[in-house]
Order: sequence, then structure tokens, then C-alpha cells
Amino acid sequence: MKRMLLLGDEAIAQGALDAGLSGVYAYPGTPSTEITEYIQKVKEARERGVHSDWSANEKTAMEAALGMSYAGKRAMVCMKHVGLNVAADGFVNAGITGANGGLLVLVADDPSMHSSQNEQDSRYYGKFALVPMIEPSNQQETYEAAGHAFALSEKYATPVLVRITTRLAHSRAGVELSDPRAENDLRLPADKRQFVLLPSIARKNYQSLLGKQVAFEEEAENSPFNKYIDAEDRSLGIIACGIGYNYLMENFPEGCPHPVLKLSQYPVPRNHVKRMLDECERVLILEEGAPFVEEQIRGLMDATYNILGRLDGTVPRAGELNPNIVAKSLGREIALTEDKSEIVRPRPPELCPGCPHIDSYNALNQALMELEPGRVFSDIGCYTRGALEPFNAINSCVDMGASITMAKGAADAGLFPAVAVIGDSTFTHSGMTGLLDAIIEDSPITVMIVDNETTGMTGGQTSSARGKLEDICKGLGVPEDHIRVVEPLKKYHDENVAMIKEELYHKGVSVIIERRECIQTAKIARKLAKEVKS
Repeated sequence: MKRMLLLGDEAIAQGALDAGLSGVYAYPGTPSTEITEYIQKVKEARERGVHSDWSANEKTAMEAALGMSYAGKRAMVCMKHVGLNVAADGFVNAGITGANGGLLVLVADDPSMHSSQNEQDSRYYGKFALVPMIEPSNQQETYEAAGHAFALSEKYATPVLVRITTRLAHSRAGVELSDPRAENDLRLPADKRQFVLLPSIARKNYQSLLGKQVAFEEEAENSPFNKYIDAEDRSLGIIACGIGYNYLMENFPEGCPHPVLKLSQYPVPRNHVKRMLDECERVLILEEGAPFVEEQIRGLMDATYNILGRLDGTVPRAGELNPNIVAKSLGREIALTEDKSEIVRPRPPELCPGCPHIDSYNALNQALMELEPGRVFSDIGCYTRGALEPFNAINSCVDMGASITMAKGAADAGLFPAVAVIGDSTFTHSGMTGLLDAIIEDSPITVMIVDNETTGMTGGQTSSARGKLEDICKGLGVPEDHIRVVEPLKKYHDENVAMIKEELYHKGVSVIIERRECIQTAKIARKLAKEVKS
């Protein structure tokens, strides 16, 4: 067997390719970005013509993947956990349309919010949509999960959600590869109305989905990813979900003395759980994220069972798991010191030296000095760091696209000036519709699009906005004389400040495009140019 050293993200990508993937659809978002980037770079994907271009946002990615599944091919859609909020409409309804070709929905959750606004647990979405879920515990299982998910998807004509978390996505391990499978042939659904969710058809499809739930649970009971490991000391039983099983085994390298239910496929397998509750005095639930399994077990089983976990404080309610937290929950001595202050000094996030956003914020701050109590509503991207010293330039960061709509709402309430700061990629992700709302009412807001010509926050992926911003704004209806394009550089500071002031005083919609290439992608471009020249 071929063996590779892979990140968890790379393992799911390679697993999908080996399982006959025809297309991946995604919008970059940490910790899921490397999945699509791996497929874009690997030779076999290029030779096979596997689709791997970035989508404008997670909703369009979800729907395009559903379209590929409709055509009978195996498709994967990838996103971070908050991206599933954007894709939720298509995702939940895909449970009712069902799948044709295998449809794998990969979601990378971010417990402890390393690079996110929240630490929501995507397993709740899977349960809400009534689809099977797989939560692998290590890189090998992550690789195998792809093929298993595609097979399960085609067996039951359903999407399958695969959930990983930050530590698994961004850590490496050796992975043994299986023989690759050929891609599916084009094959359209036998029922031409299966994907037409008119109420009469949707009700029929929904009954069919409900009818599959028993089979989904049986699949989980017999899944190779779920395993009941018996042991002699039944004073405690442990249910370890996903990467929680890895952390448990790090505490017991010679084997756990207590019975363990390794849980990596859902719905929750009741028979395994019932056995553990009946045989063990207490049951500890280790799961990354929310008390998803714990809440179900407490709800399903008799209250007399002694269940420990995040809800009773045995495991911290917030934040990610690690081997030390697991050790503490077991009453064991922790293996590693938790005080890393002498090893790693804190490094607060900051804009890169030479970043164009620095000059944009300096000009905006000066322009606003005489216009208090104006507020600046920002968005998700590198420029969110404008909230920190030395800029203190922004007052909000809620979700993708919210800057424009929040500025509009504040202006509707009478706030002047109301400014929105949004990146080029975020604008085409979910800012355009908010701008259209403002245009329809000619709201008195100033929208500053900080265009660094890339998706900078996640590593410099191609931006859907590149070369299109002025035309998009004109097409939506922004008056041409209030679409201003400037270059944020110190030598233009005074004229940029004057121009921003003009638009701040304009009692209608205006758009300022601050365009200068990301300093990091510019460095890469210069390096590549030198290599080509030499």
C-alpha cells in the first residue's frame, strides 16, 4: 500500500479523489481551506479534470455540488462551521431532495475560536437535516471517511455530513491509501421531479427521508467507525467522540482500563449507549464542541443514570478538548504543563508591515475626526484587525456581509455618518445584496471596499471580485460619480482623506474602492517572476 504523510484536510481530499471525486466546491475558510487547495495542486486531479475552482460563497458551493450530484457524479462541498450557516438553505433542503451521485458535505469546526466568531457545533445541523454524519478520530479515518461517505450517500440517496475540527484538520499523520476508484459516469435521476421541491413533492420526499432514519441508525450501530471496547473496570464507561477518542488514548497508551464506546458515525447508536449505561456505574462523555451526544443521552435515557460531561462541569463547557482536559476529567495527573508563557510569548494579531489596509484606515480615521459620533461597521477579513491598536477604526464584526447591512440599519435609525468597510472577496461573497438594499432606498451610507485583489485572510486564494468591482457597483445601481477608486498609499494620503470626506457628506449611497495588492501576494508574485526570469 502507498503511504503518505497528510494533514487531516489533505487526508479527506486524497480520500475523496481515490473514491472517484469529480468536483469539489468551496469558499476558503480556516480550518477547511487546505482541502480544496490540495485538490487544486495534485497532479492526478488536474489530469482527470476534477473541478476545483473556488465558489463565490458557501451557498453557491453547496448548490453547485448538489447539481453535480444530480448529474450522477460524486461531489464534495467544503466549508468552515460558520460557512454552513450560509449554505444552510441548500444543505437542509438537500436532505429532502436527496442525492443522486454521492454528495459529501465536509464541515471543519473551530472549537476555541482560533480564527472564527463562534464555536458552533455542526453536528446539530446534520441532526436537523436528518442526514447521516461521520466524525473521524484521526487522519487515517478521515481518509477512509470520504469513500465511506460517498458509498453511504449513494446507498441511501442522501447527503452525508463529515465533521472535522481544527486540530485534526491541521495536524499530520501517516495515512495508508487504498486503490483508487473510477469516477461515476453521467447518470440523471430516474425520477425527473425528485429535485422539484413543490410542496406536494417535498412532502413525499420528506416522508421518504423520515423512513430512512431507522436504516441510518442501523448503519451507525454496525459502522466500522463506531466500536465498543469492553474492559474490566466498569466503575466508569467512556463515550469518546471523534478526536476525543485520540485524546483519551493519549492518556492510556497501553489501553484504557474502562469500557470505551468510540463514536464516529451518527445517528447516536442507541444499543451501544444502552449497553454502556447498563454495565457501568458512571459514564463520561468526551466530545469536541457542544454537548451534542450528552444532551441526547440525557434526554433518551432514564435520569437515574450517572452521566458526566460538559453539562455538569466535568469537562469545560466551552473550548476545545486536549489530552490534559481529558486527564483532569478522569481524575488523572496531567501529562504536560499548561503554562506555556515561558515557551511561547503572546503575539496579538496585526496587519502585515506594508499592508494596504493600514493606509486605508489612517485616511478613514482622519476623515472621521470632525464627524463624531459616526460609526464604522466592518466585516470578516484581514481588515478586521483595524479594531485593534493603533487604529481603533472599526466598531463591528458579526458575519460575512454584515458591514453594509448594519451600516444601512444604523443610518435608518438616524446615525450619521454610517460607514461600512468590507473586503473585495467578502463583497462578492455576501455584500452585494446588502448594497442593493441600500441602493433601493438610497441610504446615506459610505461603503469602503478595501480591495487587495485576493482572498487575503485565508492565504491569497483568487477573489471572485478581481477586476469586477466597478462594474458590479454600476450594475447594481450606484451612481457613477459616487464610485471612487483610490490607491491607499502615504503619498496620496491628503487627497484620499479629502475624497473620503466628500463621500461621507453625500446624503446617499457612495462606494469608495481602496485598491492596492496584498503585500504578501505581491511578494510571491515578485519571487515567481524572478524564478521565471532566471
